[in-house]
Amino acid sequence: MSKLTIVFAISLALLIYGGANLYIGHRLYRGLVLIFTRINKWVFACVYGVIAFIYLLQFLPLPGAINELVTTSSSYWLGIFVYLLLWFVVIDVVIFIGKLCKLIPSPVPKVVRLCSWGLAILCTIGFVGYGIYNATQIKEVKYKISTKDSVVSPQMKIVVISDLHLGAIQSENRLEEIVEKINAMKPDLIAIPGDIFNDDFDAVKNPKRVSELFKQLEAPYGVYATLGNHDGGKTFHQMVKLLKDSNIMLLKDEYVIIDDRFALAGRLDSSPIRGYGGLKRKDMHDSLAKIDPKLPLIVLDHKPSHLEEYSNNVDLILSGHTHKGQIFPGSLITNQIYVVDYGHYQKNPKSPHVIVTSGVGTWGMPMRVGTNNEIVEILLD
Repeated sequence: MSKLTIVFAISLALLIYGGANLYIGHRLYRGLVLIFTRINKWVFACVYGVIAFIYLLQFLPLPGAINELVTTSSSYWLGIFVYLLLWFVVIDVVIFIGKLCKLIPSPVPKVVRLCSWGLAILCTIGFVGYGIYNATQIKEVKYKISTKDSVVSPQMKIVVISDLHLGAIQSENRLEEIVEKINAMKPDLIAIPGDIFNDDFDAVKNPKRVSELFKQLEAPYGVYATLGNHDGGKTFHQMVKLLKDSNIMLLKDEYVIIDDRFALAGRLDSSPIRGYGGLKRKDMHDSLAKIDPKLPLIVLDHKPSHLEEYSNNVDLILSGHTHKGQIFPGSLITNQIYVVDYGHYQKNPKSPHVIVTSGVGTWGMPMRVGTNNEIVEILLD
């Protein structure tokens, strides 16, 4: 990507963010002035401007404590920003249609403006509050997949977690519960298809504790992982070392044979943020073709956007990345981007099964609305 393209993309993002904040700030002020008639618009503009500007500070190299404060406040603000924008737009569209249909008089009466403003604020508080609470909950989802006859018999239980995003807000706090839930499920094998970290290893507050918890994972055939787009950058080698020290086998465009019962392959992500220290995703077609066709083949590929790369020699593809949109209406967007953004999918009886998890952690906002943090249990028979 050229410098010019990067500058254009950043400028466009700032323009959109700035424009959206002008709209939200204007709508907030118009409602507040109905209640507090003496509110100074310039004082309000300065206060709101500071709040909106703090979000941008997280992209600057700030000292540790200040950076943590800015990152935390920015993460929560992003969710508030999204829902203020959503509900103000919805309310304004409804009022506009109401005026066109002569259901609402023009100019809009004060009581309608006040009630509609209050409704937008209440909806924002409700969605944000629920989202913060729901992000602390972890669900369990189960699938049963039939593979090649008699090879995995008796049943093989694989537990899948994706998108831990260690280093993100609240990510380490839920790790102990995640480990306990996984062990209670008594898996034969544990698979982690990417985004274990959140861009920067240094953002992990207690790497030693993380490693200790990873070591507590119990599965007779081990714990295997592959890399997601957030598992790269300047601290990539520290991420890899922690996984190795935690007895997690990282598959970087490689495969292993599990007890002569099935093959497990792990792919590098196709577009890692700031790279994998020189590693690039390879074409694995030839290497996967060498696997005994009698063995079921399972592939860990972080993004569910490369399904066309796999033929009917692959039995099951495990992915994450989408978070199922994480907060409503995000799922409406991911559903349009990916052939499958969540759950189980199979194009036809001869095609690979695909399971996409919404992930066990959150990215950006520590919120979940219309989606869940989840641990996936898959029974192979």
